[in-house]
Amino acid sequence: MAKVRLNPILERIRGSVGDLVFKRYGDGVVVARKPDMEGREQTPAQLAQRERFRQAALFGKMVMADPDTKLVYDEVAQQRGKPVFSLTIADFYNAPNVDEIDVSAYTGQVGDPIVIRASDDFDVVGVAVTLTDTEGNLIEEGDATESAPGSGSFTYAATAAVASGTTVRIAVSATDRPGGEGQGEQEVTL
Repeated sequence: MAKVRLNPILERIRGSVGDLVFKRYGDGVVVARKPDMEGREQTPAQLAQRERFRQAALFGKMVMADPDTKLVYDEVAQQRGKPVFSLTIADFYNAPNVDEIDVSAYTGQVGDPIVIRASDDFDVVGVAVTLTDTEGNLIEEGDATESAPGSGSFTYAATAAVASGTTVRIAVSATDRPGGEGQGEQEVTL
């Protein structure tokens, strides 16, 4: 492969120009011929990925159009040294995680805490908790509150008493700004 030092004007080119595609990899620029996609059928996975990217781009455009939400992304983009739009795309693609469900203080009494640790590449905006018995009957449900802004530690306070000896299934759903969800589940026998 030949290496050519481009003139400063051409170093800034990105995308396609005629039949050529300029791609930036690290400090270098790669020039390639535009792929000929004529006559090729896309696979279902390719079509699904294109649709997912279309949805991500729509989310990015919605953020850019809303000054309040854009401001939130602007601050983080400046800290990370990334463009705001690419940060919104990344946030759309990365759903939050439920990292831990701590039931050590939950004994089935009203007010007992269930502590959840949730994380996301950008921000977790909500954590919902659902308690059911082993047959799937609803015991209670509600939202957990974040201990301190940006801490990733959420606490749910039980609102229903549960009899000793009952097995409780605790399902947790963490949500981020684009609506991505991360799930977690744990069982505890009281």
